Amino acid sequence: MINVLYIHGMGGGGDSRIPSILNDALRPEGVNVVVRTYDFDPVIAHNQINGWVAELSPYLVIGESLGAVHALRIKGVPHLLISPSLNAPFFLGYLSWMALIPGVTSIFDRIYRPKDGDRQKLHFKYSTLKKYLAHGRAALLNSVRSGSSDQFYAFFGTRDHYRRTGIVSVSTWKKYYGDSFMMYEGTHFAEEEHIYDKVLPEIYNMLNIKQ
Repeated sequence: MINVLYIHGMGGGGDSRIPSILNDALRPEGVNVVVRTYDFDPVIAHNQINGWVAELSPYLVIGESLGAVHALRIKGVPHLLISPSLNAPFFLGYLSWMALIPGVTSIFDRIYRPKDGDRQKLHFKYSTLKKYLAHGRAALLNSVRSGSSDQFYAFFGTRDHYRRTGIVSVSTWKKYYGDSFMMYEGTHFAEEEHIYDKVLPEIYNMLNIKQ
């Protein structure tokens, strides 16, 4: 078996939908898709993920949404990104001052309460959110623009509502990673048919698996 490390998005976790689909499809090909729940604090999460990379020696790293930022910080492996939210760390970091207003943290904790199960616990406190600025900058240092020789490929949904706010931005992707991306007719959450029709073929390509 070869390992693929899947890094879920905000509020996701070990029981997230997309890696489950990928595992069902790829396990017969000798590929093990590993997804684990990491901390919302980006510094703690980065250390956790580095430990998993050392343990698993993944052939490919897949990052979803905000998890794509963590994925991009891993150097020396191919990267496949689903709805990469490259600007999200900067939104979180620059708006971190709002968490200093009494009651705001508890309101956001309720709004973005994760689903039941093995899911990332979210806590929107100032000290955590402020760390996202450095986290976002570190991810963009591993880019084609900055001279990285890693392989990068991304998928974006034409109806991704986060593109309206700029949290997800095709132009930001092109600025740092060039034209290595594909659009699909769907939302931020990559419907199942797009996983089978678009994402899986690119994974096969990156892993040199003939279909």
